[in-house]
Amino acid sequence: MSRAQRLLSLMEMLRSYHFPVQGKVLAEKMNISLRTLYRDIATLQEQGAIIEGEPGIGYILKPGFVLPPLMFTPNEIEALALGANWVAKRADSQLKASANSAMNKIAAVIPMELKQLLENSSLLIGPAATTFQATVDIPLIRKAIRTRHKITLNYSDLKGNNSERIIWPFALGYFDNTSIVVGWCELRETFRHFRADRIVSLQMETQCYPRSRQSLLKEWRELNNISR
Repeated sequence: MSRAQRLLSLMEMLRSYHFPVQGKVLAEKMNISLRTLYRDIATLQEQGAIIEGEPGIGYILKPGFVLPPLMFTPNEIEALALGANWVAKRADSQLKASANSAMNKIAAVIPMELKQLLENSSLLIGPAATTFQATVDIPLIRKAIRTRHKITLNYSDLKGNNSERIIWPFALGYFDNTSIVVGWCELRETFRHFRADRIVSLQMETQCYPRSRQSLLKEWRELNNISR
């Protein structure tokens, strides 16, 4: 393990404690000597980490500090690159641009060796079996989810029957061949799933729905036995 990775691991370990932890405990978990631990803590303090404590008493990390150059491990960089590439190939143009922008920001603050790993990732995204062409404004659906606004949509089912629904959207699932809007349907008074490619038209209402998005998502997960 490089020293940069070791410092990152130490930061993450300190973040996991909400009370002072003795240096010997940290040293044992890090598989390093106490002398090395004290030196690493001093380095983190010099770089701005608010670590309170002293040898023999214990250490605690105060919140609010991030080390940009040590923010990610190589595995985390590969995971981020893979996820961003998937979004660029599967999501709408707005999310594609946002994914590319996010990766550019990450590349600007990570060490050169990690930047090279990011730019030359060997993890590839295969082509989708079919190309998904959204017929509605997917970014508008995402906005309604974030702001907890109701949506009125005209929906065509598998038999071609159209119906108007007022839903409380709280999740959007991305698949290779379509996107699925998950919401509480006022007409059916239960959870329903709507394929984005079957939504004929939609309108985001000014009215917010009465429940929190988090509670709806939690109930839907429990009802469908879906873990995170």
